[in-house]
Formats: sequence, C-alpha cells, structure tokens
Amino acid sequence: MPTGQLLLLLLWATHPTMATNWLSLARMPHNRPVSGAAPCGRLRGLSVGQVGVCRARGEVMESVRRAAEMVIEECQHQFRNRRWNCSTTPRGVNVFGRVMTQGTREAAFVHALSSAAVAVAVTRGCSRGELERCGCDRKVRGVSPEGFQWSGCSDNLSYGVAFSQTFVDEPERAKGLSSGRPLMNIHNNEAGRKAILHNMQVECKCHGVSGSCELRTCWKVMPPFRRVGTVLKERFDGATEVRLSRVGSRTALLPRDPHVKPPAARDLVYLAPSPDFCSLDPDNGIPGTAGRRCNGTSRLAPDGCELVCCGPGFQVGRAEVVQRCSCKFSWCCSVRCQQCKNTVLIHTCQE
Repeated sequence: MPTGQLLLLLLWATHPTMATNWLSLARMPHNRPVSGAAPCGRLRGLSVGQVGVCRARGEVMESVRRAAEMVIEECQHQFRNRRWNCSTTPRGVNVFGRVMTQGTREAAFVHALSSAAVAVAVTRGCSRGELERCGCDRKVRGVSPEGFQWSGCSDNLSYGVAFSQTFVDEPERAKGLSSGRPLMNIHNNEAGRKAILHNMQVECKCHGVSGSCELRTCWKVMPPFRRVGTVLKERFDGATEVRLSRVGSRTALLPRDPHVKPPAARDLVYLAPSPDFCSLDPDNGIPGTAGRRCNGTSRLAPDGCELVCCGPGFQVGRAEVVQRCSCKFSWCCSVRCQQCKNTVLIHTCQE
C-alpha cells in the first residue's frame, strides 16, 4: 500500500469518523483549498470514502463547504428558542458535540438538514454555471397541463440529489446497513432530500405586448433553504421513535410503540430519547441553559422561560433599547423617523 494511503488510513483510525464530521468544513478558512489530491487527504472530517469522492469530484467540494455553513446557520435559526439550540463545540471535527452520536431526534434533524444542504448547494452550483459536469435541467421541456411553456433554467435537482447520496450517505453504506444507526441515518438523509423535492416551486415570465402575457414560460426552482429547514423542523417535532427489527430476511426500523403507524419516507426517525439539555455537560457538548434569554410572557410555548430554563428558575432584568419611532412619510416617498429610547424587560435563565 502506498505510504500516502497508509497515513490516511491511520489518521482515519485514530479519529473515528462520524457521518456528520464533514460539517467541520465550515470552520476552514475560505482561502484554504478543499479539493485536489493533497488537500482532500488533509480534511480530517471526511471518511475514507468521502476523501475518495473529494479527489474524484473536486469541483463540487466548494459547494460542500458552503452546505456545511448552511447547516449550522439554519439549525441555529430553527432551534434558537429551544433548550438545544444547535450550539457548536469550540474546536474539533464534531461540530455539534457528542449529542450527534446518540441516535436522538436532534441527530435525526441534523442528518436530514445536512443531506438537504448538500443537494441544494450543489444544485445551485449547477444552475449558476459554477460546475463543469452539470448545468440547468434541460429535461423539463414542452407544455405543462396548465398550458404554459416549460423553458428557462430549471434547477437540476437530480444532479444535486445524486451527489448528496454519493457523498453524505457514504459513511453509512461503508458500515453496512444491518445495524440501527446506519439505517436511521440513511432514512433521515433521504427525508431531507425529499423535503426539497416535495416543495419545488414554479417561476414564470410573461411575454407579449405591454405585458399581456400572451405566452408564459416557466421553470422549476428549489424552495428557499429556510423553507426546507422549516419543513424538517416540523418533521422533527413529529419524529417517530423506532427500534431495529427483523422483517423476513432483512432488518428494518419499526415504531417502538406498536400502535404507531410506520413512518413515511418523508418522516424523521430516531432510536434514543434526547437528554434534557438543561445542565452543562461539556463532555457531550451540551452548554446547558443557564444565562439563556427566554420569553417571560409565554408559559407553555417552546421559547417560554419555564420550558427553556427547565423550571421556574429565571430572572428578570431591564434594558434600554433604541428604536425608530414617530415615523413620517414625505411626498417624495422617503421616511423620516426619530430615535426613541425604551426600557424593556429581559428574561434570562438563572446561572
């Protein structure tokens, strides 16, 4: 075996690779290359198979780096008011901490969001002409049942989904699909991609004299990634706890509660209950909720202080904020406002 491959295998063995460790690409400086034989071998968050994908399809790796950034940003937006708010570890390849190792619904969400992000980022690269091997989806042609003409640059989602399956699913397929966690991850990865597919949109342009729309040409576009995140967050709230079962000659994930219907392909599944995320647990990357802002006017909502702070332990303070006020519209369409200082109540979980 060549020395370079041996060193790569030793590095991989001493840093066990989780399927989401590639998200650490978001921490790399943008001036550091993420493609090429040598750079790919130095990307610690990638599995051996993902390093192979990096070397074979290097032009796509900048889109993968972009996807990693999208995952962290969107996860923190969707969970900004929850006990677990997608806080990241200060260093290392396991961006969200050991909570990703436990087969929880949080891990299910991150896997789904990650696979969707790769599909979206690569598809955007195709549509923008950034990737040599793909472009617009030219298969969308002809006249639709609604009577408009398919034309323009439809997003080439099939290419993005195929690459997501190749790259994101690789660590699971390398382990084999006979145990619970790889099956869980593969199911959630696919659910993430379906969140894009089932929310595709149509954009159109009218053609004709004075915008009469005598002819309308349309093309398919992906939903905004915020919409994908919202859909997956809803799936998170309704996720199904499953267990590994044998069905004939194969293994499958079935609901732990026999009275619950089997999850659909678009649903998220998880194997283990979540920790409460209340207390500081540095070993597992859980920062706790001490010092977190919460909504003191909402008792039962997810962002309410009683839920976020794990009980009635929160304190109330006052803060002065500067806001626009007394705005007036002038005849030339401009808006003039004054700056007003207001005192607001700030609720935070007790330290």
